Amino acid sequence: MDAEVKARVVQFILDGAAEEALVFLAGEYGVDVPRLRVGLPKGRKRNLLGCYSARDKTISVLNSDALKQPFVILHEFYHHLRTRVDLKHRGTEKNANEFANSFLQAYELIAMDPRRK
Repeated sequence: MDAEVKARVVQFILDGAAEEALVFLAGEYGVDVPRLRVGLPKGRKRNLLGCYSARDKTISVLNSDALKQPFVILHEFYHHLRTRVDLKHRGTEKNANEFANSFLQAYELIAMDPRRK
């Protein structure tokens, strides 16, 4: 996925359109769209901003503010993606962080481009 597309996904999330971003990402990666819900499942640590349940294919976020945090949404989408396609299970947190950061870096690159102002 090129930097322009990644930057657009981040902008969707920042604009409060996390569900639309997930629909787009699922289409790009050829996986089903995960559900998105506000509120963490019982038993989850309250210091988490988000988590993914593979059993019910749901990304849960702590509160509505987390819906506008691209890192959280993209990190949890990676966990959804990992369970749907053949990705290595080693270092999943590290890989989820790298996946999310690749989108944020693309967004920063595009946002800092003086030709876009």
